[in-house]
Amino acid sequence: MTRWQRLGLTTAIGAVLAVGATALVVQALDGPATPTQTAQTTDADASAATEEPARATPTDTPAAAPVEVEPALSAPVAAQIDYLLAHWKLETYNSAEWGVLGENDCVNFASQAMIARGWTMDGVWSSPKNGNAYDASAAWRSSTAFMNYIAQAGKATALTDQQRDQVKVGDIVQFDWDNTGDRDHTGIVTRVEKVGDTVAISFSGHTLDSDYRSVDTAITVDHPGGTAYYWSVP
Repeated sequence: MTRWQRLGLTTAIGAVLAVGATALVVQALDGPATPTQTAQTTDADASAATEEPARATPTDTPAAAPVEVEPALSAPVAAQIDYLLAHWKLETYNSAEWGVLGENDCVNFASQAMIARGWTMDGVWSSPKNGNAYDASAAWRSSTAFMNYIAQAGKATALTDQQRDQVKVGDIVQFDWDNTGDRDHTGIVTRVEKVGDTVAISFSGHTLDSDYRSVDTAITVDHPGGTAYYWSVP
């Protein structure tokens, strides 16, 4: 075979191979996928597939504990809270009806809120509602007398500060600033926040007028060493 014949044969074979390769490529792109066919993998995909999963480091912070949402307030409790938030400031005291007990108006105000909630007066706990708070009964205007009245009347269940998880909005909070067994201050719970095992309670009251005063601040900053107690009202 001459040199020119060999070149011609080589060229012809190359053309056939090129056409065959083209046909194979077209079939691979246009033909139906087979069970062994896989999607194209890019360099980035391959890198991700071989990369180890991220590991937590000592600096990683755990997810925040969920905050418990308080249930909707019943109508009586909503009326009680509305009253507190409407009259906790000195300029909005309801003194025309209930009067003011000078610098010790906390129980007078708490008693008013319990009336707004639906409690009714009786022979021990009452006020003439004549604008003179000093005409009210001892249980209406004294924290210790109010404590004794609630206990004897069975109107609420006593809770300690270690039972905060049972406290709810609308309950009564009382304080013993010097831990002598009496009660020195009274308010009504207006907020209960639960985050994990931590319970933060806020209250409204007169005599240091407040709408959302922190129980923790009251017993650690305002009156260090004081103790909080609660009455769970059904």
